Amino acid sequence: MSLSSLPQPINPPQRLLMGPGPINADPRVLRAMSAQLVGQYDPAMTAYMNETMELYRGVFKTANEQTLVVDGTSRAGIEAALVSLIEPGDRVLVPIFGRFGHLLREIAERCGAEVHVIEVPWGEVFAPEAIEAAIIEVQPALLAVVHGDTSTTVAQPLDELGAICAQHGVLFYTDVTASLGGNTIETDAWGIDAVTAGLQKCLAGPSGSAPATFSTKAVERIVARKSIEAGIREAGDAVTAHPIRSNYFDLAMIFDYWGPKRLNHHTEATTMLYGARECARLLVDEGIENAVERHRLHGSAMLAGVQGLGLAVFGDLAHKMNNVVAVMIPDGVNGDAVRGELLNDFGIEIGTSFGPLHGKVWRIGTMGYNARRDTVLTTLAALEAVLRRAGASVTPGGGVGAAYEIYADADRAVRASSGAGA
Repeated sequence: MSLSSLPQPINPPQRLLMGPGPINADPRVLRAMSAQLVGQYDPAMTAYMNETMELYRGVFKTANEQTLVVDGTSRAGIEAALVSLIEPGDRVLVPIFGRFGHLLREIAERCGAEVHVIEVPWGEVFAPEAIEAAIIEVQPALLAVVHGDTSTTVAQPLDELGAICAQHGVLFYTDVTASLGGNTIETDAWGIDAVTAGLQKCLAGPSGSAPATFSTKAVERIVARKSIEAGIREAGDAVTAHPIRSNYFDLAMIFDYWGPKRLNHHTEATTMLYGARECARLLVDEGIENAVERHRLHGSAMLAGVQGLGLAVFGDLAHKMNNVVAVMIPDGVNGDAVRGELLNDFGIEIGTSFGPLHGKVWRIGTMGYNARRDTVLTTLAALEAVLRRAGASVTPGGGVGAAYEIYADADRAVRASSGAGA
């Protein structure tokens, strides 16, 4: 390759990412990720690892010792949890209410599980009684359920499921990739045994690191399958003829890598660790409840705004996630053309959807660093302009106006609270 034909340095276009994720990373996270590397067993590095574990205990609201990050995208966290918890032949129950329930089923099947599913139409969620009835019928070893599914923009209530699982001797796993940091999640209080997430949504970071936490019961099941690989095995180390079926995602060894033993299982993705640590540090500094309220406020403003334009929304609003809304594409409007014009003319990205919703809805996110007043108002103003050009009948100024009303109510509440405390 000649010098004249070499690719230019990376210089991505300016974008406002208002889709279902990824979103624009917080600049403070990007600055943390620009720090120099150190050796994986340098005291500074192991201290960062320990700090990351403690910070994510705060984010997940747990006292679990085994709280760490799995190197890889959010799907890496899902695979690590499922392949380490599921033995071939185990029964697994997966309630499906969107695309990512199908993903849990797919991964569990690849782990050799006997997977049983229950389904509701996209846009709905399950009553706890329906899940309990399925548990009684199937008698699974594991319940695997998505919390917030961005494909439908609704969140499955989890608060009663932990007690149900404990009553029936079932381990309880949930994927909170799309919800953690922007919606209430109480790992210990809700009795969840295994939780995995990603950085690229409400945590305001880039994809590439998967925070995860595991209860004592989950750890006992994982450690019972421990088999230390040859080459790093020492006298007395566990070896089994039926190890966890992935080496890279073997949580029994990963626990020892993050723990005092510092097992040389893999080389930690240092730059991603810096980013994951900063995502958690910023959330803990803001306060998890404050972050959830911030997502609720700006998500409410976006919802009111699209409705103020006269657009219909999809899904059960009683169970809508704080951080994303599904907007029905108006009749006669080319949804992809609108998305293209928003991107090309305004630098704003919104999402489409999958499966039965493909071509029927747009998904607009307000999450992480982009859960702000200016991003909501800018997106609504641009969406109105593009829709009017597309010939859609929208209420002039209705989007921004409705969002302003939500913000005005919030501002009045803050002033009243401040006055009451004076």
